[in-house]
Amino acid sequence: MPDNPAVELQELTKSFRVRRATGRGIAARLRDVVAPQTHAVVAVDRLSFSVRAGERVAFIGPNGAGKSTTLKILAGILHPDAGTVRVLGLVPSLERYALAFRIGTVFGQRSQLWYQLPPRDTFALLGRVYEIDATEHRRRIDMLVALFELAPLVDTPVRQLSLGERMRCEIAASLLHAPQLLFLDEPTIGLDVSAKATIRELLRTESDRQGVTLLLTSHDTGDIERVCDRVIVIHRGRLLWDGTLADLRRSYLTAKRITLWTEAERIDVGKPGVRVISSHSYRTELEVDADVTSLGSVVDAALRQSVIRDLTVEDAPLDVVIRAMYADADARGES
Repeated sequence: MPDNPAVELQELTKSFRVRRATGRGIAARLRDVVAPQTHAVVAVDRLSFSVRAGERVAFIGPNGAGKSTTLKILAGILHPDAGTVRVLGLVPSLERYALAFRIGTVFGQRSQLWYQLPPRDTFALLGRVYEIDATEHRRRIDMLVALFELAPLVDTPVRQLSLGERMRCEIAASLLHAPQLLFLDEPTIGLDVSAKATIRELLRTESDRQGVTLLLTSHDTGDIERVCDRVIVIHRGRLLWDGTLADLRRSYLTAKRITLWTEAERIDVGKPGVRVISSHSYRTELEVDADVTSLGSVVDAALRQSVIRDLTVEDAPLDVVIRAMYADADARGES
């Protein structure tokens, strides 16, 4: 991979002026119109991180954390108040036009496809917008149609496509000009399980094949786990975590989940740090705090009550880990 990062932020800061209401009466409302009072709200607070070319990074945080503001700055839509930003070696706010030819975007709730027209017509229009050579453009369309299995879809009006089919066309449209960096905002929102799996596999495949850098925001932990190798978490505009998924789990949650299938209909493992998640006939699911009680002692306690036919040990779901991270940040008063 190239030494120069695809994305680099140093001490990025952005705030907005927000109007403050001073009262409910007519006089107060008139004063708010004539001489409004405002106060500054910091959306991004001295944020620093970098993303290497070809990386697949989840960029997450709770609502209001500053994700959208940061992405708009990276795309050149907003100007930062302070700090430095470089995307693919360019300063987005000063070189937005040049940057637009090198990045792509996929928004799960917004479409770049013309609703009444087939995707092929949008593909043709995008070829003109991005000034792609006609021969190269046809080659890219043929390649993406084959890769994404779009042959039955490209000549069908977008309004007649299912959501999953439309999203495959959306991603293909975003890749037509061979971007080096792809911003993905909730790319699988509203899709069924099968369509989600297809979109995630396509994104990983294209990233591996072409070395496209992916920066993904999503509230669906399945997107994060299936597409990304690294997680950047921000909270109240500041960097909260930057590392791998495995390290994230180890750092913020020590709980493990044990599922036991036993010959006895019910067992009762009454140990500190052990919580029963569910208990059905011959099947017991437990959450174990490994800092309090070892997994081995839990299994030993179960064996003293019954023969164990099978067992599984899993990490806690990622959404549980992320909630624990936010709760820990709030408890420490990070702002």
